[in-house]
Amino acid sequence: MSSVETIHVNGVWRAAASGAQREVLDPADAKTLAVVAEGGTEDTDAAVAAARAAFDTGPWPHTPVAERAALLRRVADLLQRDRETIALIESRDTGKTVAEGGIDVDCVTDAFRYFADLVIGEGAGRVVDAGSATVHSVVVHEPVGVCALIAPWNYPLLQASWKVAPALAAGNTFVIKPSEVTPLSTVHLVRLLAEAGLPDGVANLVTGAGDPVGARLSEHPDVDLVSFTGGLSSGIKVMQAAAPTVKKVALELGGKNPNVVFADACATDEDFDTAVDQALNAAFIHSGQVCSAGSRLIIEESVRERFVTELARRAELIKLGRGTEEGVECGPLVSAQQLDKIEAYVASAVAEGATVRCGGAQPEPSAVRPAAGYFYAPTVLDGCHREMKVVREETFGPILTVETFRTEDEAVTLANDTEYGLAGAVWTKDAGRARRVAGRLRHGTVWINDYHPYLPQAEWGGFGKSGIGRELGPAGLAEYREAKHIYQNLEPQPVRWFAG
Repeated sequence: MSSVETIHVNGVWRAAASGAQREVLDPADAKTLAVVAEGGTEDTDAAVAAARAAFDTGPWPHTPVAERAALLRRVADLLQRDRETIALIESRDTGKTVAEGGIDVDCVTDAFRYFADLVIGEGAGRVVDAGSATVHSVVVHEPVGVCALIAPWNYPLLQASWKVAPALAAGNTFVIKPSEVTPLSTVHLVRLLAEAGLPDGVANLVTGAGDPVGARLSEHPDVDLVSFTGGLSSGIKVMQAAAPTVKKVALELGGKNPNVVFADACATDEDFDTAVDQALNAAFIHSGQVCSAGSRLIIEESVRERFVTELARRAELIKLGRGTEEGVECGPLVSAQQLDKIEAYVASAVAEGATVRCGGAQPEPSAVRPAAGYFYAPTVLDGCHREMKVVREETFGPILTVETFRTEDEAVTLANDTEYGLAGAVWTKDAGRARRVAGRLRHGTVWINDYHPYLPQAEWGGFGKSGIGRELGPAGLAEYREAKHIYQNLEPQPVRWFAG
């Protein structure tokens, strides 16, 4: 297979029908990492046709659940076999550290195993009491059909798995479109699906840009569901494109996530150290390019100065560099476009009155930070308020804004004062306060005295403009199914409604 044969249709790897190609850049030095096929509308239509045929006439939708689960477990084993290779691919493609890439592979493995276990543990349907001994009534769940899976650039393999694993577990076929910026690990995943024995046509892949590939998938009349993870503006376009065909739509559109710290969470030196460390982790892991990043520190006024001073000191010590280098803790931003975006947000914040406590610029080049790389120093902006653009909008970079509060009600009001509602956290030693605040926060995931962990068996998704639907957990599987009620009259009799 040549490097540009990254489109997978009906079991065959091929180049784009137009012959177009795209260079994938290494964000650490802006050099070409790989060349992939630049798919278009013709490639997308071919992939959808293959998925449609595989669903309508192929064996996969009717494959026994035990066999589908066994295939998912084989994929999980192959992921672990290739763990080091995939971690390196993910690191070089996204800029994250190799260690984080390895954790991603483990999380992907867990997702495949979870959905395998979930479907194998289900019954044959939910029996409904019809109130008659002569009626058998049952609700069963069937696959939706052809699924369009559109994944983001920040966690390409992880986010793809949250879609691929439940789609396959439910018996669907699909076309997946990874981000054109970070497609390489998804190409590897599709190869593993084929190696695991997935029938041809079930998994199809088109590498290419959101327009035309993602746009065509969203509007295509033969696509039954589109699952999209990405930015709000793109998610709106997906909904608009899908509306005329009234297909199912699932959207995860990011967040502007509050990390609320009460003074009592910093009562001892150990508590203080933990809260500061977790605030760093919340904001700056993967250079802040995380949909659930705790990019808004909302801290009780009495401890603000001490907390922010120490936070800024530690942020300045974060070791930036190429993710494959030993000792590096944080890699570059994913692209020049993202770097420009972060610089613009910091500039607007300063113009609106924010104080830069650390960062606020690109770091000096070094042996592990090539000058051409897309690096930006972890940045803490103090003195922020809700009218600032940097506080309202999802920056998706290493920017942490600081807001203060005096009362519990004020903390909750600030935390909920956002169009988004993906995730948030509350730090306090008061168990009653923790439960009260967690209950009042309008966010899909709320951590108490922690930040970032998730479980494949627990639903993930948001309120408000963070999206529609859920991934992971039983609801994540339900997204890829249709409920059908089967009512069987065991002793049919004439109704005699009409006299004739």
